[in-house]
Amino acid sequence: MEKIKVIVGLGSCGIAAGAGKVYDKINQLVGTGKYDLQLQKTSCIGMCYREPLVEIIDNNKSYIYGEINENKAEEIIINHSQKHEPIQDYVVHSKEFATEDDVFWEGQVKIALRHCGYIDPEKIEDYEANDGYKSLKKIANENISYQAIIEEVTNSGLRGRGGGGFPTGLKWKFARGSQSEEKYIICNADEGDPGAFMDKSLLEGDPHAIIEGMIIGAYAIGASHGVVYCRAEYPLAIVRLNIALEQARKKGYLGENILGIEGFNLDIYVKEGAGAFVCGEETALIASIEGERGMPRKRPPYPAASGLWRKPTNINNVETFANIPWIIDNGAEEYAKYGTEKSNGTKAFALTGKINRGGLIEVPMGITIHDIVFKLGGGIQDNKKFKAVQLGGPSGGCIPAHLDHTIVDYDSVNATGAIMGSGGIVVMDESTCMVDMARFFLDFTQKESCGKCTFCRVGTKRMLEILTRITEGEGKEGDIEKLEELSYHIKDGSLCGLGQTAPNPVLTTIKYFRSEYEAHIKDKKCPAGNCTKLLTYEVVAEKCTGCTVCAKNCPSDAIDGERKGVHFIRTEDCIQCGACVTKCNFDAIITY
Repeated sequence: MEKIKVIVGLGSCGIAAGAGKVYDKINQLVGTGKYDLQLQKTSCIGMCYREPLVEIIDNNKSYIYGEINENKAEEIIINHSQKHEPIQDYVVHSKEFATEDDVFWEGQVKIALRHCGYIDPEKIEDYEANDGYKSLKKIANENISYQAIIEEVTNSGLRGRGGGGFPTGLKWKFARGSQSEEKYIICNADEGDPGAFMDKSLLEGDPHAIIEGMIIGAYAIGASHGVVYCRAEYPLAIVRLNIALEQARKKGYLGENILGIEGFNLDIYVKEGAGAFVCGEETALIASIEGERGMPRKRPPYPAASGLWRKPTNINNVETFANIPWIIDNGAEEYAKYGTEKSNGTKAFALTGKINRGGLIEVPMGITIHDIVFKLGGGIQDNKKFKAVQLGGPSGGCIPAHLDHTIVDYDSVNATGAIMGSGGIVVMDESTCMVDMARFFLDFTQKESCGKCTFCRVGTKRMLEILTRITEGEGKEGDIEKLEELSYHIKDGSLCGLGQTAPNPVLTTIKYFRSEYEAHIKDKKCPAGNCTKLLTYEVVAEKCTGCTVCAKNCPSDAIDGERKGVHFIRTEDCIQCGACVTKCNFDAIITY
């Protein structure tokens, strides 16, 4: 009988949930010599809502256990070692029997994420055993030309997964057409929106897939230098990338005359960025790599003609490169079977917010928002009403519940006023104030503005001031129109994608939730009951125990009452801070 294989999910999400302690406990059990186990690390398995996750492979049967602590881990190990049977109450997914979490996996198609949660990202042998570097070897062994590779990528219909959705094959064709003895290929791993979790998980979980995709891309465009631009806030991703790069060099996948391809020389290094959101824009990213402040440049010239160090440069994001080896191995036609007419393939998303099953998913283009929220995501927490999704990160837009039939592809999402972005879906329920949500995202983009363009630098600040006034009950007639006017000026007058898309959350919330803006401005009320400055606070006498906690925590001393007696809030002195609601342990304070 083969050893029982124990795989612990040690992505950032798992480590944060306590997976490191679980791994150490299992490692301790292995050290006793009582258990015949093969312990392995992997990355994010995808079911982030069930972390920490441990997979047991016993008698060639796989069982994924969720919400595992040290005690449960020991119980599971002992049970499998003695009985070779699962503890079904702890299993969240298995092909051997049904679980309530099975629906999370239904409809998913793993291409970019095909190895994440399955292989040890720090072992190149694991990657190779799962068809890793097979595509690169195929190119070398079959002497496939760069023209054939570009044609295959073009025919696959792969579009850039970083947000813009530009056809990858066409981008490579432009870079190849630029005449220069020196070219660069860059992986943009610096996206700063919720979809960045997806990119980070890919880097942590399958760094060799990104490296292989970059090597193939470099061969196609004629590049001899590669850079992975990764934000320094991803320390685990950077560690695993550097391990993978060193392994690839030792194996001959990087270096001179790679795999015997005469004249094909390439090395790749990691450049750590400071995490500026604007560096997701190509020219700002290039400036940062060159040691300058990350600020966009006017285009043309485009990077394909004059990029890093003024040499022809191709830039794709993490997910785009992860798709490349699969496409070369399986063919453009197979990839194009997934998705829609103009948006082929699959898309990975970080699903988060007021959702029952948040995590990392990969689905075919063309799936509806409804199916993502209510099937994979399991619906809204606490059975509340679904209100909207925010798609595309801080620069994305809000799509209301009544448009949940919208399919996820570039054209359909853009038609709503949102954008695909790098893959973040934030789900909102009835308790979400859409005005405050717009203010939240604009606050982020305003702070991240590099300041180069007046419209972006000053315009977003003016918009933020107006939104803040509205959420604090000081909105005025005409504020909505001012927001719209500023939005269009900022979109038209900004140099890069940050400024051009920053107003999206505001424009989409005004378009679909204008009545909420009007309620804030005219009635001085927040329909969602979220904006504290617009709420009236009142003690429910039947629930008040007279514990005095609310009075002790009221910064304006606006609460009266004796100990063990019913308390009262003096409305004229209340500053609507919400501290009393937060501190009350008996739900005795209501707002309206």
